[in-house]
Amino acid sequence: MKTAPTIVFDLDGTLVDTAPDLVDTLNAVFAYEKIAPVSFDVARLAIGGGAKQMIARGLQIDGRTATPELMDRLFVDFIEHYTAHIADRSRPFPGLEAALDELAARGCKLAVCTNKLETLSIQLLQALGLADRFAAICGQDTFAVQKPNPLILQRTIAAAGGLLSAAVMIGDSETDVRTARAAGIPIIAVDFGYSDPPVAEFSPDRLIGHFDGLVDALDTLLP
Repeated sequence: MKTAPTIVFDLDGTLVDTAPDLVDTLNAVFAYEKIAPVSFDVARLAIGGGAKQMIARGLQIDGRTATPELMDRLFVDFIEHYTAHIADRSRPFPGLEAALDELAARGCKLAVCTNKLETLSIQLLQALGLADRFAAICGQDTFAVQKPNPLILQRTIAAAGGLLSAAVMIGDSETDVRTARAAGIPIIAVDFGYSDPPVAEFSPDRLIGHFDGLVDALDTLLP
């Protein structure tokens, strides 16, 4: 029997445009600490590195030293605020749900591999009515490893019941490209995510500008 393909998605900047709620959270936490707000365009490009990178970038812009004590306090406050506002303005990228429908109709296994915390990832996808579409939703704390360590991707594929030999990663960043390469699977990049510089510079196997091109791109990569 032919092995069903496993399609593994990054979350922030790939499946869902989470930037509005993440940047709002960053600036709400900074306001409480009397730290200058970070512009949306600047903060958006730091999302791929996680909350701590966003916080560190904001502190750098404000000329503050990111001491361990300050970082820990801001991170705790960030997670608390973000948990309460996780889907205020976050929305799936255009065409996502139709693409997921077509992949499911073809028998593909779907999974999420993200550096977001697992609980927050599940909470967000549940709030948007997407969680049940995925056989596995794995975050930075699921296996105690983060992208670009390939183990998180390899174990996500296994958790979804798939095989590396019939899997493809979908992401928006250099980190996603490096993770897929290290795991030995193809990578399709979306050019509407949060990568700086543009993700095309990291030579993904395919590049799409809208989810209506995903299935065709997959057809050129899967046996």
